[in-house]
Amino acid sequence: MVLDGRAFRTRDGQPAADTVIAGFLRRTPERLFFEPRTADGTPVEPHPALQVKTLLRSGYRLSHQFKASWGPVTVRDLVAQVQRDHRPALAASPEGAWALDALSLAHKPGDTFLDGTGTRVHVDAVMREALATLEAAQAELAEGMRAGRPEVPKRKQGIYAHPCGGLHYFQAVAGWARHARVRKAWRERLDTQVDVLLYRLDSEGRQYEAALASMPAAYRLPLLVQMLKFQGHLLETLGRYRDDTGWRPTPAQQRTVERARTALETTVRRLNAAGAFDGLPAIAAQQPQLALDLVGDTCHAAHGEALWRAPPLSAPSAPAPRR
Repeated sequence: MVLDGRAFRTRDGQPAADTVIAGFLRRTPERLFFEPRTADGTPVEPHPALQVKTLLRSGYRLSHQFKASWGPVTVRDLVAQVQRDHRPALAASPEGAWALDALSLAHKPGDTFLDGTGTRVHVDAVMREALATLEAAQAELAEGMRAGRPEVPKRKQGIYAHPCGGLHYFQAVAGWARHARVRKAWRERLDTQVDVLLYRLDSEGRQYEAALASMPAAYRLPLLVQMLKFQGHLLETLGRYRDDTGWRPTPAQQRTVERARTALETTVRRLNAAGAFDGLPAIAAQQPQLALDLVGDTCHAAHGEALWRAPPLSAPSAPAPRR
């Protein structure tokens, strides 16, 4: 669904979203939730609110009705559960990216909602805190960029403590700028964060290449998958930011994007040469998490490449409230 959205279907021809809801959504008297894993152990929702965010990004409106195992449920019902699950620490949590994205996609500036404790939450305040969190998480990289250092070492610090290098968090925060008044207020701050993101291409790329040259062959495949994750998510994040906000890269920024595309192509060729794609069943049997990463990150990479292969969308206006 990351790649194909609502068009993605299961082998029996059903919309994938229908299958996810019918097969894995559960309820108790207190809440709605997704079954943690499928029968074969595949994670269904490894990050909080991942499924709701995916439905919203795929274009399902709040009023869209699905058939759960017990009866009808709407996207609005699922968003309401995300709202009830909200806690003040969410905006600063690495695992909060998908919930922040869902709240951003379901709301407009000025909106409020009640969380599970009955506290009224202002969406603008949540997103402002999230932007400050992103800036703090990328502060060391920003300093390295301003100082002209060729790289900032990755030590699981700051943004590197986030899943997928914080790129989903960037998407969630920057996506709020799809609204004109947010773009106006945040423009300079987001411009800086985009520059940091572009700086990361070479900063991290040098470290990956050095590791590839020195590590034993047994570790080569996991590292190549990590490279796929970073390069694909980077392109996806920049493409989504462009389409969400109307950002247009400068010629220098566009050249960096093209270098990211070339780097991704090289990584895919390396993975293919290493037998990653043809050997996926064997990888799944021996290293199931690596196989899941390979499939998921390939989808993100394909999506990122497709965003930059296609003509950019027209500059956005603030979307109408979803009914």
